[in-house]
Parts: sequence; C-alpha cells; structure tokens
Amino acid sequence: MEPLVRAALLEDLGRAGDITSQAIVPNAIQAKAALVARQAGTVAGLAFAQLAFELIDPGLRVTIAIPDAQKISPGETIAIIEGPAQSLLTAERVALNFLGHLSGIATVTASIAGAIAHTKAKITCTRKTTPNLRAAEKYAVRCGGGQNHRFGLDDAILIKDNHIALAGGIGEALRRAKAHAGHLVKIEIEVDTLAQLEEVLRHGADAILLDNMPPAMLRDAVEMVNGQAITEASGRITPETAPAIAETGVDLLSAGWLTHSAPVLDIGLDIET
Repeated sequence: MEPLVRAALLEDLGRAGDITSQAIVPNAIQAKAALVARQAGTVAGLAFAQLAFELIDPGLRVTIAIPDAQKISPGETIAIIEGPAQSLLTAERVALNFLGHLSGIATVTASIAGAIAHTKAKITCTRKTTPNLRAAEKYAVRCGGGQNHRFGLDDAILIKDNHIALAGGIGEALRRAKAHAGHLVKIEIEVDTLAQLEEVLRHGADAILLDNMPPAMLRDAVEMVNGQAITEASGRITPETAPAIAETGVDLLSAGWLTHSAPVLDIGLDIET
C-alpha cells in the first residue's frame, strides 16, 4: 500500500509541491476537516486515504467514523482529519482518489451481492484491474461482500478459448495442465457450449467457467456438472441480470467491470469552520 500512495503523492506534488496552498494557506494554521459522503454506498480504502495524509505530514491526525465495508448515506461523515491546514489540502486529492475509487468498487459489488443474497452464489472479480492497483481493487471487492478470483497468472490455471485452440482441443489442454500443475494448483477451464462442457466432464477439472450462457443453458450446465466441479458464470452480470443467473444454481458469478468500470463514489472533504 505504501509504495502506491507514495507514488500517487509524488505524481501530484511534481517539482514544486502544492504551490496553491503554499501561496494562500500558512502552514501554522490548524484546521479540522471531514470526509463526507455525497452518495449512498459502501466504504473501502480508508487506510489508503489515511496514509496519504500521514505521508504528507505526520502531524495530521485521522479519526475514522465509519470503517471499511460499512454502508454510508449522503451527508454522513466517514472520517475527521485534524492538523496543519496546508498539509491537509495538499493530501486531499490523492486521499479522495483512492477512497472514491475503492468505495465505488465496493458499492457496485455490494449491489450484486445483495441482489443474489437469496441464493448460494457469490460474486467474484477477475484480473481486469487497473495496473498496479490489483490488490487494492480486489480488497475493495471483498469490502463489498464479494470474493476474489485468482490474483495473477501464477496462482491458478485458467484455460481459455485461445489456450484450447493452441493445444488442439479441450482434452489435450486439460492433459497438459494436469501434467504441469502442482498438487495444490486448481485447474479451471472455459466453455461456451454444452457439448464442450460434456467433453470437460469426461476429462475432469476443478472449476468450469460457463461463459455467456443464458439462464436456461446455465441451468442445464449445472445439472450436467452435478457437483463434480465448481461452476462459474460470466458475461452480462449486472444487478438486474444477476438474480436470474444465480438462481440457476451456479456457485460463482464473475464480472470484470467491478474493477475496471465501477463509477467513483462521490466523497468530499469539507473544512469545518
């Protein structure tokens, strides 16, 4: 976390620092400010925001009122920052960038998690993350009640359509994967049709990614798998479509947009005078 926040601050400070605050606000002035929700949502990323203030000035004191993973309403105070006014303003934008982005991810994740709460299915993210922010964004997904898919190319085998094409077929791709994988490495494979699924079941896999299947086909797929593997549905996962997909009996719903396209949650910093 620290290298990410430090790099963001260095990017913002540039060569001369916050020349606006330097010109207008003497650093001897003390101030108190509140991080305030402008929208309803779910909080995530407070540790990043707190670190941004503390790296700029250890004299800034952050008191958290509503912790990560909690729901917030418009107008609610999430945290209070007290200390040198100039330092507070200098750290403001980086702190809000992290907090708004990660809270946005947590918020959309929570919307889907809530929509499928009546089923056994869980919502999970993917590797479609902002470069260098994967761990942070996946943390935000968990704050929203979701689960994490693999963190990188090295912690699980996921055989997709291009792998299958280059291997010469599903059976050969699975054979090579099993020969390569260690005993603790899970193997998942993507299928688009029930015929492909039938072939996967003949060879065996730990998890099966059912890609872009409509609910009726997903229901048939779950019946075919019959508990032999974890089932994961992907494609067109939104708060509106998620319930019907989850009700087919799949174990997981995966959505890349949770991390790559979630809207920022509007959070502001208000000086208390």
